[in-house]
Amino acid sequence: MTEPNRVREEKLLAKIAAGGKIETVEEMSDEYRGLLTNLMMMQADSELAGAFGYVPWIAKCPDIKETLQVAQIVKDEVRHARVMYRLLEGVGVDVDDYYRKHNFNLRVETEDIGTLRAADDKRVNIFYYPIEVWADFIMFNFCMDRGAGHQLEDNLDCSYKPWCDGMEGIFKEEEMHMAHGDQWTKRLSEDPKTHDEIQAAFDKWYPRTMNIFGRANSPKNVLYRKYGLKRRDNDEVRRAFAADVAAKAGKFGLKVPAWTPVEAKMSEEPFIPG
Repeated sequence: MTEPNRVREEKLLAKIAAGGKIETVEEMSDEYRGLLTNLMMMQADSELAGAFGYVPWIAKCPDIKETLQVAQIVKDEVRHARVMYRLLEGVGVDVDDYYRKHNFNLRVETEDIGTLRAADDKRVNIFYYPIEVWADFIMFNFCMDRGAGHQLEDNLDCSYKPWCDGMEGIFKEEEMHMAHGDQWTKRLSEDPKTHDEIQAAFDKWYPRTMNIFGRANSPKNVLYRKYGLKRRDNDEVRRAFAADVAAKAGKFGLKVPAWTPVEAKMSEEPFIPG
C-alpha cells in the first residue's frame, strides 16, 4: 500500500468508526473504492437484467390492469439501474462502454446453475434463469424481490452517503413490488385450480433465491463489513429472508421447499452453457 493510500485508509476507517459517511472519491482508499464499485455494480446489473427479464410479461399479462402494473415494475427497475449506474459513473466507471459490452437479456436454459455466473457481468445469478409461465413470474416476484429487499436493507445506512441517498426511493418501490408478489401468490395459492402450479413455482424459485446471498463467513463479506458497506454476514441476511418467506408461505398454505447449501464458492466462477 502506497503512503498516500495508507493515509486515506486510516482517515477513512476512523471516519466510518465514528459513524461518519464517505461522500467523495478523494476520501476513498483503493480498497474501499474497489469493494464499493463491485457491490454497486452487482446491484445495477441485477436491476437492469431483472427489468429485461420482466419485459416480455408486459404483453403476456392476464388483464389490462396487470399489463399496466408489470409495465410500471419494469420502469421502476430500469430507473433503479440508472440511479446505480450514475453512482458508478461518480466513482470512475465508463458506464456506456460497460453497457455496450454486456448482454443483460442473456438467459440460460438449465434447471440449476447453483451459485455460478453465466457471463462476466455482475448480476446476481438468479437473473440468468428465464421466466417461462405466469406462475414463474409471480413466484420470482414473491421470492427474489423479497430477497433483494433483505439484501438492500444494509445499503440504506451504508458508509457511502450517495448510495444511501439513492437507496431511499429504490427501497420504497421494491416494497411495492413485494406487495404485488404477495397479492398474486395469495390469490393463486387459495384457488384449487392454481394451487399446485404456484407450489411448483415456489419449489423452483425458492432454492434459487436462497443461493443469492453468498457463503456464510465469506472473506469478502468481512471486508464489506469492515468498511461499513454491509452490516450483516451473508447467512444472517439469508436467515432473515427465510423466516420472512416461511411466515408468508404459512399464511398462503404453501410448503417451504428444502434447500441445501452449495459447497462451491458462491457466485464467483463462470458457468458455460452447454
